[in-house]
Amino acid sequence: MTHAKFRTTNHRNRLAGGLCALALTIITGSAATASDLATVESGTLLVGSDQVYPPYDYVEDGVTKGLDADVMALIGPKLGLEVKFVDTRFANLIAGLQANRFDMIASALYVTAARAKVVDYIPYAKTGGSLTVRSADTFAPKTPEDLCGKRVGNLKGAAWVPELMKVSEASCTSAPITVQEYATSAEAAQALLSQGVDVVFDDAGVSQAAVAASGNRLKITSDTILFPVVMGIAVKKGNTALGEKVEKELQALIASGEYAKLLEKYNLAMPSPGEIEQSLQGTN
Repeated sequence: MTHAKFRTTNHRNRLAGGLCALALTIITGSAATASDLATVESGTLLVGSDQVYPPYDYVEDGVTKGLDADVMALIGPKLGLEVKFVDTRFANLIAGLQANRFDMIASALYVTAARAKVVDYIPYAKTGGSLTVRSADTFAPKTPEDLCGKRVGNLKGAAWVPELMKVSEASCTSAPITVQEYATSAEAAQALLSQGVDVVFDDAGVSQAAVAASGNRLKITSDTILFPVVMGIAVKKGNTALGEKVEKELQALIASGEYAKLLEKYNLAMPSPGEIEQSLQGTN
């Protein structure tokens, strides 16, 4: 397999090759070994993660758990590095990566065309959104178009906020959607319980966790995944060595079947090359 410099443009040729094209690379080079990896802290891989986002990222008994912790537990040792998570609110993750506060982001970060201009991605799963309301409510939205005139709670910086605004402009001319952003998904869910918002639009997996945490005082009313999205591990633009090595180890896990078992645990799947293409072009 040819290893190459990561990029998020001019990537169609590798995408056509199937899932081993997930890194979207175009310039040939040599694969890095663990000893070649220059990190913020020598011998350590610092991973930016918003650790108040179960089931993907959360802390239990002082230990980071969830999807991204499980992924890095598989990949980190193969890089020859100790993995340490740096708890960072979602809206500050990319800025933290650019400021060298950590080496990579593994925090259920959605792949978008806008973000692909400032980070390089290794896509590793796909998910989407769900609508959650209070269990006693008669309001039971199924689609974004059902949100006209409603106050919608969202995680600050969530990728689908612009999509909701598009729906509002196109379909809600007399009663627009009002988006209220919160620093954490838990705060958005609490705002819903306290009637600060009418509905929460959040990741499907996170929504399921919020319903359970509420003691079923909340319920999911959408019956399909809304705005399907690809999630990606992100590295700083130009950090080819780390990006190549992470991709190589991810592909080995996929080939062995071990990674499919991990995704099944979280009710997730691998994105197709076409879905990655759509995410990077902003057409999904």
